[in-house]
Amino acid sequence: MSLEPGWYVDPAEPETRRWWDGEGWIGAPIPVDVTPPDGPPPAEPEPAATPAPGATADRSAVGASGPVPTSGAPGQPGQPGPWPGQPGQAGPWPGQPGQPGQAGSWPGQPGQAGPWPGQPGQPGQQGPPPGWPYPQWPGRPPIPRPHGLPLASYGARLVARLIDLGVVFLLNALVNGWFVWKYFEAISPYLRETMRRAVNGDTSTEGLPQIDDQAGGLQVVILLIATALWFAYEVPSMAARGQTFGKRVAGVRALPVEADQPLGFGRAFRRWSTLGMPTLLWYCCGLGLVLQFVDAVSPLFDQPLRQALHDKRAQTVVVQLPRNRPDPRTAPHDRADPPGDTP
Repeated sequence: MSLEPGWYVDPAEPETRRWWDGEGWIGAPIPVDVTPPDGPPPAEPEPAATPAPGATADRSAVGASGPVPTSGAPGQPGQPGPWPGQPGQAGPWPGQPGQPGQAGSWPGQPGQAGPWPGQPGQPGQQGPPPGWPYPQWPGRPPIPRPHGLPLASYGARLVARLIDLGVVFLLNALVNGWFVWKYFEAISPYLRETMRRAVNGDTSTEGLPQIDDQAGGLQVVILLIATALWFAYEVPSMAARGQTFGKRVAGVRALPVEADQPLGFGRAFRRWSTLGMPTLLWYCCGLGLVLQFVDAVSPLFDQPLRQALHDKRAQTVVVQLPRNRPDPRTAPHDRADPPGDTP
């Protein structure tokens, strides 16, 4: 999957930033610590034609019959032949990649040590030879770093989610425990008789104890309380800090895709509801569990931002925080990299 157009750090020149248009680099580089413009760089003016050797002959020698022919570089007007490798010519340009017997890729191509001759922004250079494509990434594009931070790994996200589920389970044991006990007390006669018949090889269903309406009502109450507890645990903390207790332990944080800032209540609720609201559908033959499982594994198949379904709905991305990262509530916001500098 190709990266979205935007300003990225040039892998050939890590101290500069270039505009990636989805297929290649365009425009001149800028220092990495300079705030880039909102859109692509302006188009560069066409380079001035360099006079060929001997073209600066004495102008006084030019009479009414026209300029005096001079010897210049091959391929100049009036010369017998073009330079090798010019578009439309049979011979390759010396050093053209992929040509038998040639030297290889251009210096400065991604993965090469030196600057590429003709790279925009280099003093006295004029860009690639006529008809040549611009250098591309050799292989897969680099992994995005939203707001200058690495994406959280799948393992870190799984650890954070398991910790959060453990906390929510403990809250349910305290608040929902009595309702769960009453529910199992209501269905226990049916379960005991079913198990007894299964052990004896009896598959009949006649005479089984009936589950009364109280058990169904208790099941609904239990699911409502469980959903409310999950909401109260996750949404406020995500809205304020982008982190739950599990995410703080795992060192990850959820951020909006477009800016390094708190999620806010609306975005935090949309993010949670995609994963938390299906809890109410556990009553429907476990349909809610299926939806939650699909959401939980969806980051494994998303590129390049590793977004789960709830991330896509809220337009968030989960990043790994450095160990010495300051508290976002007290740290100054004069970042060298502007918000949303990478897609």
